[in-house]
Order: sequence, then C-alpha cells, then structure tokens
Amino acid sequence: MTDTEAHPMPDDRRPAPPARTKRRRPLLTALIVFLLIAIPAGYIVISAEQSRDSGAGKEAEAAATGLTNAFPSKVQQRIYNVPVPIGSTPVYYYETNSWQSSSLFVQFRTNTWGLAHYLKAVGTSTAGLVKGRQTIAPGDAAKVGWDFGTDQPWAGTATRSQAPRPAQQIMVSYDEPGHPVVYVVSTVNF
Repeated sequence: MTDTEAHPMPDDRRPAPPARTKRRRPLLTALIVFLLIAIPAGYIVISAEQSRDSGAGKEAEAAATGLTNAFPSKVQQRIYNVPVPIGSTPVYYYETNSWQSSSLFVQFRTNTWGLAHYLKAVGTSTAGLVKGRQTIAPGDAAKVGWDFGTDQPWAGTATRSQAPRPAQQIMVSYDEPGHPVVYVVSTVNF
C-alpha cells in the first residue's frame, strides 16, 4: 500500500473539473419575459371588458320602467321563489326595490304541467286557484301594464310567508286552453 492510497489527497489538490461554458438562450429568455407580462395583462383586459359589459347590462336593467322580455336571473328566481318552468315562453319580468320591500313581477305562458309544477314549487296547487279571484292589486298591476278585466277566465291564489321569505300573489289566465298565462308578484319585506 502506498502512501497516497492510505491517505487520499485533499479536495483542494484534486484537479478541478473543466469549466462549463454558459450558453445564452436569448430567444428563450425573451419568450419567458414576454409571457410573464402578456398573460396577466391579457387577464386584466378580459376582466375589464367583462366588467364593463356587466355594468352596462345592470344599468339597462335598472333603467327599465316596465316588463323586460327575458327570464329573470337564477338568483332572482331563488330570492323571490319564482321558479319559471322550463319551456315557458314568452317570459317577462320587472323588479322594484325600496328600503322596506322588493318585488319581482313575472309573466309567462306555460302548459298545464308547467303550471302544476310551478304552483307546487311555491307551496300551493291548481286546487288552490279560485276562479274569478283577483289577488294582484290594481295598483301593482298598473306598474307593469297588466289589466285584469272581467272579460277573461281568471283564477287567483296567494301564498303567505314569514319575512324574509317572499309572499306571492298569483293570477292565471285561461284564455288559451292548455296554455295558461301566469302573472306573479312576489314581494320580500325587510
């Protein structure tokens, strides 16, 4: 055994590994920097456009002074407990808000199944409809241009709930057999 085998050389006497040459990749670096800037900027632009579009829609909705030909949003349907049946057409709605109460006026034409389904969802049934009963006050009907004259076959019912759950006044027109028109005023009191 030699002296060098018994006592290995310290690390500082070992030959240094060859120096690595650092290759520059300017194209890759530029691409990474571009992506780090462009992706967040793109999200900001998209978010700003969506926000602007949303604000315009909310402004138009707030400026509405009568029924709007569209489905109420899912949130409105949930808050006011007005689950408009699938396949109802045309559908109109109007929302009013004040410090004491908020109301959602909804009008839709459905079929017999849709009417039964809707009435069950709000806590009543077709048996609860009383022929000739006007449950929507004339002042409320006038806000959206509804006229509940005596010349049509009307039926009405109302649901009562403890605040903050909505109370509903419901009227149904049977002017077209098999396709009743439902008129609802759902009010939440605070």
